[in-house]
Amino acid sequence: MSTPLLENPLALDNQVCFALAIASRNVIALYRPILEPFDLTHPQYLVMLALWDESPRTLKGLGHTLCLEPATLSPLLKRLEATGYVRRQRRPTDERTLDITLTKSGEALRSVAETIPPQVVQALNLPVDELVTLRNSLHAVMAATSTS
Repeated sequence: MSTPLLENPLALDNQVCFALAIASRNVIALYRPILEPFDLTHPQYLVMLALWDESPRTLKGLGHTLCLEPATLSPLLKRLEATGYVRRQRRPTDERTLDITLTKSGEALRSVAETIPPQVVQALNLPVDELVTLRNSLHAVMAATSTS
């Protein structure tokens, strides 16, 4: 029994990379109007999610969690600091370590942000169990492609 993937392995619709790219772009676009009232971009929202999970964090630790290089993460953090959500501070005992801490405003945003995931689920209009399965599959892809 043949599958469409084997029948035409170069068909665009058979490419995992194409499906991931388009789905990612479309899902991130769903977040834009939801995050706009909070003055957050999607990458900044991911930073805030990591900090709501654990704060303070070091720049290095935050980068590891988000799979981002410090050069990519630093401008995000500068904008979040300008917005008043985080504070960046050199560690007094080790000037090489940059600690990232939520401000009171950043902490307070968490309770409002709890409304974001249900809004995304509603916008996707997919059963939650399908989204959980998809998320688990994507985590498996992430693990399989991880370089660290």
